[in-house]
Amino acid sequence: MGNCLGETRLDLSVSGLRLAAKGKVRDVYESGQHLVLVTTDRQSAFDRVLASIPFKGQVLNETSLWWFNQTRHITPNAVVSSPDKNVTIAKRCTVFPVEFVVRGFVTGSTDTSLWTVYNKGVRNYCGNALPDGMVKNEKLSSNILTPTTKAADHDVPVTPDEIIESGLMSKEDFHEAGSKALSLFAYGQKVALENGLILVDTKYEFGKTPDGTIVLIDEVHTPDSSRYWIANSYEDRFKSGLEPENVDKEFLRLWFKDNCNPYEDAVLPEAPEELVCELAWRYIFLFETITKTKFEILEAQEPIHERISRNVAQALRDL
Repeated sequence: MGNCLGETRLDLSVSGLRLAAKGKVRDVYESGQHLVLVTTDRQSAFDRVLASIPFKGQVLNETSLWWFNQTRHITPNAVVSSPDKNVTIAKRCTVFPVEFVVRGFVTGSTDTSLWTVYNKGVRNYCGNALPDGMVKNEKLSSNILTPTTKAADHDVPVTPDEIIESGLMSKEDFHEAGSKALSLFAYGQKVALENGLILVDTKYEFGKTPDGTIVLIDEVHTPDSSRYWIANSYEDRFKSGLEPENVDKEFLRLWFKDNCNPYEDAVLPEAPEELVCELAWRYIFLFETITKTKFEILEAQEPIHERISRNVAQALRDL
């Protein structure tokens, strides 16, 4: 618990690095034509950081790398190398200011989740017509794309027409990226189901390289960007009106919603240690289930930040 990676300042320990952005989970550094993305153990939801989860950054980074490799037949990506278990070095590109959220079920607990808006009577969401009579956690007749703008404080749902008309993306770029997102999701659902899981929803981000190629960036099908349910219990639990068994951060979201107002309270309660440990276990379980690889916990022979600084410095010298 004590060796979590909460904050990074590689710009102070690695020559030539500049801190470009500090996200909810990832710290991004610039080095020439490359970006150094450090995935921390910070846990975010409701557009804010809730806690630090042991090994989470490593799980997210390694899960994404596995999926990046598995989806090259669908889309190229920006990955160059991974010099550390918490780090990915990527090609610099122009990032589209849109998150491509793909959903297969009517579910969720956040303000922008499909169930929340559907339960309020919305029947056209981000350009998708939704039928009456659906219930929480029901499967959609087909997967839908519900994009959001990448606002600083919170994500804002938007229609494809609004994206194009406002100039956020060209029509051609949006349709290409949207098609890639739906194909990635269908493939992710197939792989998940083969391993006893349901990929419920997720988000993708894309960028464009200097030669005009649209590439997948950020993360892919991680338990942070995605919802996963246990497949063999879904039908029975759905018919009984019970929540699906999940393997993501949804149960932590629900705990905070039950114990505070995570959108408005200035100070949030501290997540119980047993919840933090449970989430760490769930993330590791998901990694091992999807990749069929044993998760390697490194011996803490040196502070995480020192290890990352050393590995990144060497990788940049080798570029």
